[in-house]
Amino acid sequence: MDIINLLPENIANQIAAGEVIQRPASAVKELLENAIDAGATEIDLIVTDAGKSLVQVIDNGKGMSETDARMSFERHATSKIKNIDDLFRIRTMGFRGEALASIAGVARVELKTKRKEDTIGTFIEIENSVVKNQKPVAAQEGTNLAMKNLFFNVPARRNFLKSNTSELRHIIEEFTRVALAFPNIQFTLNSNGQEIYHLDQGSLKQRIIKLLGSQFESKLVSVKEETEYLNIIGFVGKPETARKTRGDQYIFVNNRFIRSAYLNHAVVNAFNEMLPKDSFPMYVLFIEIDPSHIDINVHPTKQEIKFEDEKIIYAFVNSAIRHALAQFSVTPALDFELDASVQQQEAITNPFTTEKKISAMNSGLYQTFTKSNQAHFIESRSNLEGYSPDKVFPENNLSQPLKEQFPEPELKKVFTPGENFVQLLQTYILTESDGKILIIHQQHAHERVLYEQMASALNGNPVAVQRSLFPETIELSAADSILLKELLPDLFLLGFQIEPFGTNSFIIQGKPADIPGEEQKSSLEKLLEDCKHFNTSLNYSNRENLIRAMATQRSVKAGTALKEKEMKDLVTQLFQCKVISVSPSGKPVFLEFRNEELEKMFGR
Repeated sequence: MDIINLLPENIANQIAAGEVIQRPASAVKELLENAIDAGATEIDLIVTDAGKSLVQVIDNGKGMSETDARMSFERHATSKIKNIDDLFRIRTMGFRGEALASIAGVARVELKTKRKEDTIGTFIEIENSVVKNQKPVAAQEGTNLAMKNLFFNVPARRNFLKSNTSELRHIIEEFTRVALAFPNIQFTLNSNGQEIYHLDQGSLKQRIIKLLGSQFESKLVSVKEETEYLNIIGFVGKPETARKTRGDQYIFVNNRFIRSAYLNHAVVNAFNEMLPKDSFPMYVLFIEIDPSHIDINVHPTKQEIKFEDEKIIYAFVNSAIRHALAQFSVTPALDFELDASVQQQEAITNPFTTEKKISAMNSGLYQTFTKSNQAHFIESRSNLEGYSPDKVFPENNLSQPLKEQFPEPELKKVFTPGENFVQLLQTYILTESDGKILIIHQQHAHERVLYEQMASALNGNPVAVQRSLFPETIELSAADSILLKELLPDLFLLGFQIEPFGTNSFIIQGKPADIPGEEQKSSLEKLLEDCKHFNTSLNYSNRENLIRAMATQRSVKAGTALKEKEMKDLVTQLFQCKVISVSPSGKPVFLEFRNEELEKMFGR
């Protein structure tokens, strides 16, 4: 008997949707891109229940004929690809013909569309890839597409969606990326009847300030380099706008948002020593390049691309940022009164002679920006050697936490704090306990202690709030504002008193006592970013993400010198915890060596 059969159309579409439509934000991205490709100048995005109940995009684009409206829901149906060569000349946002078919496979879809030359429009209703209704209707010029009850027919997939707050943040992130790329288009975003964004047509700078915050209004440096190979335009934030997290960083290639740790390193490297340690610059950069030099067919989300020559792109971006910072005199300031030894540096004792000036003018970097259209001839002996896309600036990955089911009572009976404590490499605490040698990782131990203290605070033992003498205002993006509002009750139990102040602004009225006043704002910004990281990586509640992020942030870091009393207090607190062997992120807290094991190592 033959056993191989073709899958039914609806099941095939559900499988394809697994690649294209992973969450409501995925549908938002695809529908917004379709509206842009239709030539819309006004686009409205409406969501209900973070897109789980409704994602609706209304545009004033060119609309579709009755036949095109029906064909748009077929798999691999597209107006943008006629032959294989078109795949390497793509300048539109969408091109695969998978989005609407995938959406129709996992949601109820209603489409209303009309062209300018038509007197009447078309209405189509689809459920589970089956057309339930198609009829002529009165309609405005353009397209109105509503996706309802996402994953209604795949409940297992729906169960993997996160909280409404988390899913709405993902929607705002996709909306922000698209809106940044097209400042000439008016966008609105409404969630549950509340307008989150109303973005009028304007300049790129105006769009950046509207989306990312007014704090950047006077702190943006323009980037513009034009060559025969590619063009780079955009803005970078001045060094004082740098944050401890990788938040506002956007790179677009031919108006398409991409992720690239390699190009991110090119930007950060251009700032050289202008930024504080472990800080990251803000940037919104657009690279325009011949589509034949890139391949965007490497990932279903189209957020990863391949460059024909990645090192050249790195050199362009790095040099363009350096040139912009130099042109606008954004350089690190030196206060010579702080350290007299600065006066003895070679740069001061040996003046810049004519010979040195001639040598500098003959360098490849100088020639790059003094000869027209020569930027793509940057010398290959640059500091690019040794870099590769998978090595530079890898994302911070946290180990999958172990389930905390350990025989802790037995462990704590065995381990009692010793009397002597020695710090090794400013990272490890060496102590003796009941005839055993323990090597304790100070940061992992402190993370465990803080985690259990904060878990206790959330369970009815709140931390005392230290009122600020001078309350500080913080302005956040819409996505971060939504997250913070949800965290406010728990943050209060953990020692933060924060009050809403306007749409996306907050006043920090109080903080935990162990956070210096000058660090309360940056500490809160980093906390939000860490919460988002935990939320992306692990399937925890926002409350759990919060205390894990706070434990990581406020723990004593490796490389910090500790006094003997500090080491003893830390170890004592550790042995009082419910779990002592692993940190909240599942990393070992200590290693144990018994006397007989040590003797065996020494051949005794």
